[in-house]
Amino acid sequence: MVSGIGVDICSIERMKKALHSQHFRDKIFSPEEISYCEAKGERRYESYAGGFALREAFCKASGESLASVMFGKNFTVVHDEGKPSVKLSGGLEIPSSKIFVSISHEKDYAVAMVVIEKEGE
Repeated sequence: MVSGIGVDICSIERMKKALHSQHFRDKIFSPEEISYCEAKGERRYESYAGGFALREAFCKASGESLASVMFGKNFTVVHDEGKPSVKLSGGLEIPSSKIFVSISHEKDYAVAMVVIEKEGE
């Protein structure tokens, strides 16, 4: 049974400006995510914006506070064979759930969607 759905959109240009601050980058994104995004070269801002949008979409789907997802280092966007997923730790784990995510980029924006499905309900 679906227990939560969230979607968010992020301006790539806004993310590019925010990333002028290394403090912002290091506060929001995990080392694994930074490595992934930086390997994208000029397209890294799309990946950062997608990761940021995914965090906000997760908050909407799960009901978690934005602060706990953005600053807690318990949320990491992972890319296995091109397919994004999330790795949760600390207090963000959702027992007996499947989390489906999607990220897309188009021109000036990145969009992300999260669906949380409770197993056995």
